[in-house]
Amino acid sequence: MFVIMSGRVKVVIFGESGREVTLSLLRSGDSFGEMSLFDQAPRSAHCLAIEPTTLLVLSREDLLRHMQTHARTAMNLLGEMARRLRRADETIAQLALCDVNERLIHRLVGLAREEGASGPDGLVVRRRPTQQELANMIGSCRETISRAFNQLARDGLIIPRGRSLVVTPALIERAEKKKAA
Repeated sequence: MFVIMSGRVKVVIFGESGREVTLSLLRSGDSFGEMSLFDQAPRSAHCLAIEPTTLLVLSREDLLRHMQTHARTAMNLLGEMARRLRRADETIAQLALCDVNERLIHRLVGLAREEGASGPDGLVVRRRPTQQELANMIGSCRETISRAFNQLARDGLIIPRGRSLVVTPALIERAEKKKAA
């Protein structure tokens, strides 16, 4: 199991054609690799550092020994795995039930909530993902994301600013209404 001490890591799967789907973005304090420690099956995804990253590595034996004497660690790991399973369920539902525009809106709002800082116009995501990265996150292609992204910008729901992106309260409200419906 790996714990990110500093840096960022993306969790991806690759299709036979080489197409990449980003499952999640992890940052300092997050962990990965625990599923294989428990079921001893091969890794289900690839983890790629997207900036200089320092990791703490825990062997299966060390983690199991620690969990035997620290039940709280086991409960925390189970809680994290449950959260990831819920996110996976949400992603599956979005892929099956939502069009690309809705998936893009949900992902942008999710990024703003996870990484955004409050600004006068909304939540500011300091490192705006590229359109290809967004496409990889929501299971689409760059061209489709480009059209949808540009329309959101024209509608004033997002504000690209250099390398950053402002997600407006109007977009967040729109996403919440869709989710409640």
